[in-house]
Amino acid sequence: MTLLGLNIDHVATLRNARGGAEPDPVQAALIAEENGADSIVCHLREDRRHIRDADVRRLRDSVKTSLQLEMALHQDVIAVALAIKPLEVMVVPERREEVTTEGGLDCVRHSRQLGDAIARFREAGIGVSVFMDAEAAQVAQAHALGAHTIELHTGPYCHAADAEPELLRLEAAAVQAKALGLEVHAGHGLNYRNIQQLLRRVPVSKVNIGHSVVSRSIFTGFAAAVREMKTLIEAVG
Repeated sequence: MTLLGLNIDHVATLRNARGGAEPDPVQAALIAEENGADSIVCHLREDRRHIRDADVRRLRDSVKTSLQLEMALHQDVIAVALAIKPLEVMVVPERREEVTTEGGLDCVRHSRQLGDAIARFREAGIGVSVFMDAEAAQVAQAHALGAHTIELHTGPYCHAADAEPELLRLEAAAVQAKALGLEVHAGHGLNYRNIQQLLRRVPVSKVNIGHSVVSRSIFTGFAAAVREMKTLIEAVG
């Protein structure tokens, strides 16, 4: 059974557009859990453009499932994670100029910095996932550095005119990772149209989805948007 991780970043984006307290990402997280989400995901960026430190603390104290904190290898964000202790962190690349995450972390290029961070998180009892492109060398390096989980970057699949080559790449990377004993997640760009095709081909234990659910909720309501996505995932098995 594939699990649904619900990313609530863009609830915070909408809140921050007016500088007030609404809509509250913590309330969104609780509604998501009540309507089928198996975990809550948020990204504490260096520039705090959506989720803020106080949000992470409140989420850690409020969610009933589990909290995954996305983060880049910035020392101040690492310090927040070590202090708050979510169940899991997911290490991602990050540039201030980007609108959203543009690709997977290069585990080979950043192996020393990533390895140091993984060791600190493991010592603190925090699980570590690494967001990566579907490449054999990246999977192998994440395993060698001690990650527990990888999340495969599904953006190329979601945007491809011909999805088949991307599905083959994702499938191969997932099979390799599972053979190494890594847990395999997938995320980025997944929506109500492409989720089932991915799940029929790529063996993942969880998908992390946010923007498409928040977008759908404008028309259907947040609870209904979460339930619809969860139903699509469960239909595949």
